[in-house]
Amino acid sequence: MKIIPYDDKYKNQLLAMVSQARMAIGLSATVRSDLYDIQANYFDKGDMFWIAVDGNNTLIGCIGYSRINNQDEAFLHRFYIRALNKHQGIGTALLNVAEKTMKNRGINISRVHLGEPKEKWFESYSFYPKNGYVEHESRYMMKKL
Repeated sequence: MKIIPYDDKYKNQLLAMVSQARMAIGLSATVRSDLYDIQANYFDKGDMFWIAVDGNNTLIGCIGYSRINNQDEAFLHRFYIRALNKHQGIGTALLNVAEKTMKNRGINISRVHLGEPKEKWFESYSFYPKNGYVEHESRYMMKKL
């Protein structure tokens, strides 16, 4: 597995993987509009978006972040792991890359907005605290980097 900055040649795989990941937890297959143009919605704004690909160049995960209005804080976005590849350390590896990059770019607080109801998003509510995130208000967690 390797983690690389998003490349448009993976666009179809990204959209399909996110759609499948959403359906796996009982959500609609609808993909958020920002994922249709990663360049404009992340890179052009100075933010980042990564993908994890396996040895066959199959996209197996993704994560992005957006800085909050020139502050030293950022929100994580679109953190998905392909259902077949969960619980293999891919999510932790993606999160580590995102956090290291944020820290190197002067971002000191990472925030995440979690879905509702908790029953559908139980993996997120379990994963983030294991990685140092604390709930600071309902459905929001943060970590000092």
